[in-house]
Amino acid sequence: MARFVGPEGNASDGEKTTPFDLFKEWNVKGAIAAVVGDEQVDLHREITGGGTVLPITPETAEGLDILRHSASHLMAQAILRLYPGALFGVGPSIKDGFYYDVLFPRPITDADLPAIESEMKKLSKEKLRIERIDVTAKEALERFKLDPFKTELIKDIGQERVSLYGQGEFWDLCRGPHVPNTGYLKHFKLLSLAGAYWRGDEKNPMLTRIYGTCFADAESLDLYLKRMEEARLRDHRKLGRELDLYSFQPEGPGFPFFHPKGMELMNKLLEFWRYEHRRRGYTEIKTPILLDRELWYRSGHMDYYSENMYFTEIDERPFAIKPMNCPGGIIYYQTALRSYREMPMRMAELGTVHRHERSGVLHGLMRVRSFTQDDAHIYCTEDQVEDELKAVMDLDRYVYGVFGFKFNVELSTRPPKAMGDPARWEIAEKKLQNALEESGTPYKINPGDGAFYGPKIDYHLEDSIGRTWQCGTIQLDFQLPEKFDMNYIGDDGAQHRPVMLHRTILGSLERFIGILVEHYAGAFPYWLAPVQAKIIPVTREYDAYARELQAELAKSGVRVERDGRDEKLGKKVRDAQIEKIPYMLVVGAKETELRSVSVRSRSRGELGSHTWDELKSMLEAESDPIR
Repeated sequence: MARFVGPEGNASDGEKTTPFDLFKEWNVKGAIAAVVGDEQVDLHREITGGGTVLPITPETAEGLDILRHSASHLMAQAILRLYPGALFGVGPSIKDGFYYDVLFPRPITDADLPAIESEMKKLSKEKLRIERIDVTAKEALERFKLDPFKTELIKDIGQERVSLYGQGEFWDLCRGPHVPNTGYLKHFKLLSLAGAYWRGDEKNPMLTRIYGTCFADAESLDLYLKRMEEARLRDHRKLGRELDLYSFQPEGPGFPFFHPKGMELMNKLLEFWRYEHRRRGYTEIKTPILLDRELWYRSGHMDYYSENMYFTEIDERPFAIKPMNCPGGIIYYQTALRSYREMPMRMAELGTVHRHERSGVLHGLMRVRSFTQDDAHIYCTEDQVEDELKAVMDLDRYVYGVFGFKFNVELSTRPPKAMGDPARWEIAEKKLQNALEESGTPYKINPGDGAFYGPKIDYHLEDSIGRTWQCGTIQLDFQLPEKFDMNYIGDDGAQHRPVMLHRTILGSLERFIGILVEHYAGAFPYWLAPVQAKIIPVTREYDAYARELQAELAKSGVRVERDGRDEKLGKKVRDAQIEKIPYMLVVGAKETELRSVSVRSRSRGELGSHTWDELKSMLEAESDPIR
């Protein structure tokens, strides 16, 4: 006789049973699946041997994952009913939703999604039981003999037995678990479609990927859809065009073009970055974009990262375009004999790097092939490591606070494919953990996601509509100093190995600008705005006075434009509002006569008439982290 133990002290004895029967006996409500020991199972899965049996409810992260995966199967069944002959790739749950890759018998568009969603609702009302069967691989191959995608997956799994899930006429190769029947799936929405190569390989067929989402209740779904609509309005690609910041051209896929206003934004960001780094004891270097390929073998990048790199040849010597700045920084370190008196050495670099990204994953400024990393490499003694880590964390906190970001922190540990002695990794991980705990920084462990040369701390920023973005990172590296035979002379006159800290604050400068555009919805704070003030003459009669004011403000360091178009005042004001300019300065007959200006603030509305000196004082009082 086996004993099954549930929540709140519930227990039952028996040879075999199901979670459904146990939860019914224990009066446990709301379960859609169960955890038996360490395994997630369906409610109607027969279990033996006793052990802990806990409910999975739809509001939990595990429950939402099951709901969404079940919704992907529901969508596939609806597609099969509407498009007989459709073939299915994979249909996983993902963050905030699910997708399914489908080979349709004919092309479809976004206009077809409502019909698929409507069919899903019909299937939900049918409350079709979702069944699991375990079969041999041979039986599975026979069942899916007309489906090349499932056939390939079954062969790749390479197991004697596999599990299948079915509901009505639709069956799929799947590990599960799933909800008991389609009636559990009520609050879903299909969102978009895109092209996706089978298994991400450009040599394979192009499938149609349909994205959707599913929630436990209507309120959560509505909130998510409202957030999605807000995100659509904040899309940095759309706002980048409207605000004339940057563009993407077919001549340079994955390589952004920054326009004059985009460069104003970038340069102000860099001015702030350099100001803070000087204050905190950093010096700045610049290393070449092209370096001998042998360097990348020495650093380990050729073993771990070559598929993301670009290569060329110069004078019959093989070179690589750098995907990271670290090896160049090490070469600089080795240009002189270093002493313990120089430690810690904080060397910053705004280095342009290139990484090959597949065309299907390029996404505006968020995923590009060329970008600028706000790197720094700190070389220090082993007993300085934790203080340097805490100093970097202090810089992170300050910089993110300036932009109004909340953040959470992850400690990523040794990955399966890692360089160096595991014992050194343990020491490095412990030092990162100590620094986090001593600085009072809440964190969670992200097992196995460290860089190939060292564990790291990652910062995930939360923007104004609750989305998170991974930006800053701090990596503790014992490996590269060993590989490059880096040394310094200690106070004992002997050679010692430095410890190397890799860190970024903003991460990719281009990506950070994209995040800022969406975070502020294009309405940048005054200090960061590409155009801080726009002078609007009521008619062209007052353009000469507007030019005079423009020159005076520019002399004071204000980034100012003048709208000299022969347009009505209302249109010029509306256009300035669309451009999200912090201050609109209207000048007409009265202002020209009194040598004044009528001021309208983007955030505070009409501020009345002001003299030039009053206006300059008002603008100087605006917050600027560089002052």
